[in-house]
Amino acid sequence: MSNPLYLILIYPIIFILPAYVANGAPVIFGRGNPTPIDLNRKFRNRPIFGRHKTIRGLVGGIACGIFIGFIESQVPGFSFMFAVGILQSLGTHFGDLLGSFIKRQRGMKEGQKAELFDQYLFLIFALLFCLPIALPEFPVIYGIIFIFIFTWIMHRLTNIGAYLLKIKDVPW
Repeated sequence: MSNPLYLILIYPIIFILPAYVANGAPVIFGRGNPTPIDLNRKFRNRPIFGRHKTIRGLVGGIACGIFIGFIESQVPGFSFMFAVGILQSLGTHFGDLLGSFIKRQRGMKEGQKAELFDQYLFLIFALLFCLPIALPEFPVIYGIIFIFIFTWIMHRLTNIGAYLLKIKDVPW
């Protein structure tokens, strides 16, 4: 389809949706008192990821992202999205955990705002992880730019919403 609205706005959201879902789901699945991924271990006398990065949140996030990729792959012309959903889900959590690791090693506390890490590492790694198999299906450059702008907006809105619903401790 060569419709600019589709190519720049709609298709990029469809393409990145598994990563968005994989990134947001841990807030729901990781609630309560689940086991931290790092098992409360430390590196250089600081937490590796912190207690908010949980096994249940990780598994739930990856599973939800893969599920979205599977659902999208059932639409004619989108069969590639199952593999993309798997890779985006893994990339999302790799980027998120890398950001948490860097923040903890820099002495930042859990929940402390780190603008670029919090909003874009998951997205960058989701795109990088799926790039080798999805390059022919990648959104056009304006679509990628839109994804980054849309991610910034949605990150703010969803975090404020989660804070107001008392799902998150901070509104960022």
